[in-house]
Amino acid sequence: MNAAATTVRTAAGGLGNRIRALPRIAKILFAAAAVLFVYLLPIINPPLLTTVDSDFGSVLFSCAVYALVAIGLNIVIGYAGLLDLGYVGFFAVGAYSVALFGSAHANVPYLLTIPLAIVFALISGILLGAPTLRVRGDYLAIVTLGFGEIVRLVLLNSSYLGGAAGISNVPAPPSLPLFEVPHVTWEGLTAFVDPSETTTFIEFGVRDAIPYYWFALTIVLIVLFLDWLMQNSRVGRAWEATREDEDAAELMGVPTFKFKLLAFACGAAIGGLSGALFAARQGFVNPDNFTILYSVLFVAMVVVGGQGNRWGVVLAAVLLTWLPERFRFLADARYLLFGAALMVLAIFRPQGMMPPRRKQRAVRAVPADDRKEALEEGAVHGH
Repeated sequence: MNAAATTVRTAAGGLGNRIRALPRIAKILFAAAAVLFVYLLPIINPPLLTTVDSDFGSVLFSCAVYALVAIGLNIVIGYAGLLDLGYVGFFAVGAYSVALFGSAHANVPYLLTIPLAIVFALISGILLGAPTLRVRGDYLAIVTLGFGEIVRLVLLNSSYLGGAAGISNVPAPPSLPLFEVPHVTWEGLTAFVDPSETTTFIEFGVRDAIPYYWFALTIVLIVLFLDWLMQNSRVGRAWEATREDEDAAELMGVPTFKFKLLAFACGAAIGGLSGALFAARQGFVNPDNFTILYSVLFVAMVVVGGQGNRWGVVLAAVLLTWLPERFRFLADARYLLFGAALMVLAIFRPQGMMPPRRKQRAVRAVPADDRKEALEEGAVHGH
């Protein structure tokens, strides 16, 4: 098993090195082709990827929303080293902000509710972080866990927010029907264009989730770019210093509390944005959509993907969302296989599927006898 894992890591590392060694124009063309393929996924319906027992467009939309969640939580856990177990609370604040202002309560257009969702989630992050970020480790995890449950219970017991029934008639994004896009169907290895199955570009309806997927994917790409800018800025270096050794960073003049609060606020804002997308597609929200199990799933996406690697957490979010739907025909057995796969990954790849390159360099610098122990310690402490 270790030999196989080493072979996979070597192959993946070699592929990554070859891609990074390409000329700039080749990298741009490769990235453009990859983005185009991801946009066309629900149209071309690749046989190995299509979810036969679930609507493929809806599954892809969920993948995009949870990838956005993972990016936001990665800022908190992966960049700043803060264990947040109540991230679903920010997700709920964003979803309910859209539902509250966009429904009969205020009738605000959907595109105007998105900034409101971001602002309210960001304020929630500041209000939670300001008094609690002075504690560390397990204490912070307990406090954030309580925050997630407090949000759910407030939603459940507030008649103004609909109580257990929630809020319905959440508005959809404005439609712009331009042209019809036919789908591709497959018979064996032969592809056929099916004009009877089409998607209107771009019309947000109840039955077709593909426009919602395109909308969510566009936002994910924008947030990824902003995330890259932050990580490679002075702010990103301050987060890394705080994560590695907060006391040493403080002695070197880094105002760690300010940067931790900034990470919390940024992560909360992205969580609110993802909740806004979720509410629009659902058309309604209720407290059952924001249980503690979702917080655990969100943390698992970051840990499995590789804390601090934006592409790793995106990949993990997609896999953890897509795999249960792809193997829905196995019924409850799929969850047994899913859990077993996570256990194997935790044992043989504790640093995640795609750890940051800085972590890989640090591991290679450790003597071979101590390498496994270093990986396990890094997986536990997020270093």
